[in-house]
Amino acid sequence: MPLLQVRGLTHYFGGLKAVANFNLDLEPGELVGIIGPNGAGKTTVFNLITGVYRPTEGQILLDGHNLVGLQPHAITNKGIARTFQTIRLFKDLSVLDNVRIACYSQVRYSPLAAFLHTQRFREEERQTREEALRLLDIFNLRRYAQAQAKNLPYGEQRRLEIARALATRPRLLLLDEPAAGMNPGEIQRLMELIQWLRREFQLTIILIEHQMRVVMGICERIQVLDFGETIAEGKPKEIQNHPRVLEAYLGKGVA
Repeated sequence: MPLLQVRGLTHYFGGLKAVANFNLDLEPGELVGIIGPNGAGKTTVFNLITGVYRPTEGQILLDGHNLVGLQPHAITNKGIARTFQTIRLFKDLSVLDNVRIACYSQVRYSPLAAFLHTQRFREEERQTREEALRLLDIFNLRRYAQAQAKNLPYGEQRRLEIARALATRPRLLLLDEPAAGMNPGEIQRLMELIQWLRREFQLTIILIEHQMRVVMGICERIQVLDFGETIAEGKPKEIQNHPRVLEAYLGKGVA
């Protein structure tokens, strides 16, 4: 059974059809790209999968269980995490606390245990801090641990957002334009990081990205949207030369 199955996913904003009959089967361990011009419906698909929007039609199944109607936090607890096209950090909190907050999705102590500072509370708090620091080490962010998130360089904020997503211990990671605003050197390091994270954390990844260097360089297969509809699916080389894809991107530099 695929890890994720999306069937007939359709969503309207008023009378505008933002996504039309979107289908996707995602096997464990795959790295799949979703591309398309601005306004094609890519981020809407992510918002539907993660419960930000409820689809007008269709099913979203994780391990065969329907996610439609669940709240975002419940979907996170089932093993789906994401980053956002526009960085959404707790900017006035420390870098460490940004990751620690995400780790709290895994704690099991009760409010009473927290109030009484029981041994279980103290032990889980210690483990949470250690896990947050471990993730900061992985992303080379520990030196910023006590700095406010808003004071990090832009590329480091992107890395922090990925670290925070991993703190929820996902099986499926949705990355929404992680290379946005990065220079060529940062993009190369990001590509290497995504591939390493996939192996190290045994992740399945869906990537939305406008940087064709990233998509063509690391994705095993690609799905192309235009005006909410899937116009092509295939391996990178197939997509790169697909007539409908070239037409959709005419003047946008995909070729």
